[in-house]
Amino acid sequence: SPMRVAHAETAPGDIGSQVRFKVEKYKLANGLTVLLHEDHSAPLVSYQTWFRVGSKDEEPGLTGIAHLFEHMMFKGAKRYSGEQFDTILQANGATNNAFTTNDYTGYYENLPSAKLELVIDIESDRMESLKIDGEGLRTERDVVKEERGYRVYNNPAGLVREALFATAFKVHPYKWPVIGYMKDLDNVTVEIAQNFHRTYYAPNNAVVVVAGDFKPEEAKKLIEKYYGAIKSQPIPKKNRPAEPPQASPRSQFLAKDVQNTQFVISYHTPKAGTDEAYALDLLANILGAGTSSRLYQRLVYKDQIASSATAYNLTLQEAGLFQVMVSLKPGGDFGRAQRAVYGELWRPRNMTVSQEELQKAKNQVMKSYVDGLKTIHGKAEALAMNEILYDDYEQLFKDLDRYNKVTADQIKKAAFRYLSPERSTLVVLRPGASKKKKRGN
Repeated sequence: SPMRVAHAETAPGDIGSQVRFKVEKYKLANGLTVLLHEDHSAPLVSYQTWFRVGSKDEEPGLTGIAHLFEHMMFKGAKRYSGEQFDTILQANGATNNAFTTNDYTGYYENLPSAKLELVIDIESDRMESLKIDGEGLRTERDVVKEERGYRVYNNPAGLVREALFATAFKVHPYKWPVIGYMKDLDNVTVEIAQNFHRTYYAPNNAVVVVAGDFKPEEAKKLIEKYYGAIKSQPIPKKNRPAEPPQASPRSQFLAKDVQNTQFVISYHTPKAGTDEAYALDLLANILGAGTSSRLYQRLVYKDQIASSATAYNLTLQEAGLFQVMVSLKPGGDFGRAQRAVYGELWRPRNMTVSQEELQKAKNQVMKSYVDGLKTIHGKAEALAMNEILYDDYEQLFKDLDRYNKVTADQIKKAAFRYLSPERSTLVVLRPGASKKKKRGN
């Protein structure tokens, strides 16, 4: 999930100053945003290239193309073939990976600092002249279809998640899965793929982060040398439809050959970066993080009807979803569990959380945030994410203060406003033969 950040002044001595580190930001003439963070504590560099394109930038009928592209980016380009990509990086001690989300696509290499020019050469090559042909497209489409099989069809959690987004969102592109629909993947032609790459993989739609052991003046020369001549492109302005307010509860019941019933209850909440998102993050921690959380204590420990009960406030660039996920013990009473969850969701709307619970939640959320920034990879990732989501990497230094300032009263107000019964979406996966039932509007 994107880090929850937003605009707020950081005064000297605030908690945020504890995680502040030096960053230089500049742009090439073609619009490529570059962030440099110098750290000589180990002879390593994390090199990250993120693009402002995710599944929300797709069209109906062409879902999954952003994720398909993550695969296509490993098919080789002009200077390096697809076979060479992993072989050369591994031979030079580099590890690499990539990921696609609703809002962005990211690629990274963690490598020995002496190999910086090599990775700049490889990454600029595939940004400028990716190989896109019929054979490569067919191969990767088949790989993605297989991936969809084990991530969704044969994965109860994936099935529930996909049904949740399709039920909770009616008009916004968040309604379709990042991995796309099977039939849509067949609609992607070589020409569509080439247009997609030229448009969204343009330098002016990208952020490059270099963090670790390097000399900034040397990195700047190399980045100019390899990226400087790549042409910028007009990025289409998407007028995505806003999700209308939900007026009545929705539900979807699924049946599959699974051992036990799983269900999720969710609510529309504000997007990343809003004050309320911080309050709801902390409430999610109080309700469902770890064995001492309210939901675990009620459903797993006291009532003994569930094997797990968790809560999570997902904050995306344009919307949020507060989710409570419960996995029942085989034969566990679904009706009783559902009533227990609604009871636990009633409490924070009507009674303020205790100072002890609030402080514990702040400590846990802030500790995990700080832990994420302990490596150069973690720092590079946080810089890229905040720059992509907010056009401002500095938001990451303000997160701790935003969490620290949340009051119990703010949590109660946010819970009362957003976790109301008429705004709920319920998705249930039960053991049985495959079938679907929908309710609500």
